[in-house]
Amino acid sequence: MAEDYGNDLAGASILVIDDEPGMRNFLYKTLQPRVKRIDLAASPDEATAKLDENHFDLVILDNVMPRKTGLEWVTEQKRLGFMAETILITAYADLETAIAALRAGVSDFVLKPFRANQILGAVARTLDRKYLRRDNTLLRHELNSDPNGVKMLGTSDTLGEVRAMLKKLAPLPTPVLFTGASGTGKELAARQLHALSDRADRPFVAVNCAAVTPDRIAEELFGDNGGGDGALKPGLFLLADGGTLFLDEVAQMPIQVQAALLRVLEDQRVRPIGAEREFPLNLRLLFATNADLDAAVAQGRFRADLYHRMNVVRIHMPPLKERSEDITELAAYFMEHFACVLGLSGLELSAETLLKMRRYDWPGNVRELKNLIERSVILGQFPQEFSGDAKVTGARATLNLEQVMQRHILHVLDLCDGNRAEAARRLGVSRKTIDRRVAAWEG
Repeated sequence: MAEDYGNDLAGASILVIDDEPGMRNFLYKTLQPRVKRIDLAASPDEATAKLDENHFDLVILDNVMPRKTGLEWVTEQKRLGFMAETILITAYADLETAIAALRAGVSDFVLKPFRANQILGAVARTLDRKYLRRDNTLLRHELNSDPNGVKMLGTSDTLGEVRAMLKKLAPLPTPVLFTGASGTGKELAARQLHALSDRADRPFVAVNCAAVTPDRIAEELFGDNGGGDGALKPGLFLLADGGTLFLDEVAQMPIQVQAALLRVLEDQRVRPIGAEREFPLNLRLLFATNADLDAAVAQGRFRADLYHRMNVVRIHMPPLKERSEDITELAAYFMEHFACVLGLSGLELSAETLLKMRRYDWPGNVRELKNLIERSVILGQFPQEFSGDAKVTGARATLNLEQVMQRHILHVLDLCDGNRAEAARRLGVSRKTIDRRVAAWEG
């Protein structure tokens, strides 16, 4: 049975640097069927030219070459900006070379002569470590962020229009600008767009530009070469490569960083701070704001050229008061969620409570509704303005979503003396929806 070297190897781009044609040919034949892309260089100078044009996940290089050793070349590349993992191959293994390789940041050391499975194992291990470090960094970033969200729930027409647009845009690389008030679910929509795309198995990285201090945001996004004397610290652009980067509160981005972001959008290349080399990107950029960007441009706080480059397609997220028919489903989901997560008793969502919720304006949108349900579960009762005949149930709300919706619609029908047209108007749904629901319950 052929040995399995993992998915990381299959998606890797590798550069081989060796002055011996036989070794280059051996490595090409060994790796080419198993990796996404492999390129060959016969000298350090040729390798430098290839690095200036392409991104490689890993470099395999011989140490002993004419005019420049492999370690000298790696040290030189660190000053220019170098982020690829490195495997050194050599026939001369001594303590001095090993120490020099460690100082140069070489990832692994393979002695000549070696078999195909040895180099494949070294490559697979090196890539595993590379992506484990990346995933740990992104996980820390995700844990430090506060998405404050829930999956996009609701069957309203306005939300249906958003979903249809997301589905249409999913296969395209086009930048998308999400607008709408705070708490309307801009990040949730961006995550769904990513999940529908062919990048779904790659990273989705969300950055709140308002939460990062102005003196740190450039390093956070673009990375830092450490003054040229250390390993490159990749920024979120490079860590998200192949996936999606979502920049929230983009109106808060400092004006000097906006110019660099414009270059990334136009060229799909990024230059870390202190690096001489730019790195190519395969990245979809999504943006969000609750600010008036037209006004920000007019006031000189936001670059007009960046605004027009971002605003290719705009998706406006509707406020909760414009899709009040979704409140029942959202409230039931949050009640079930917090009763389970907090280990507390849930509250029954009575028809009176749901009616009061639908009549409320929700200036904080879905986020405000979520916070209300969480607070009510903790306190064991709804605030007075939302209270009805609610009572504590068991560990979770005893009614399922369909039962909650049935009670709510039938209660509104009672208030309207059975007038389905008036009930539909109050509920914000079509008359056909009421007819269909009632027919199903009577059946």
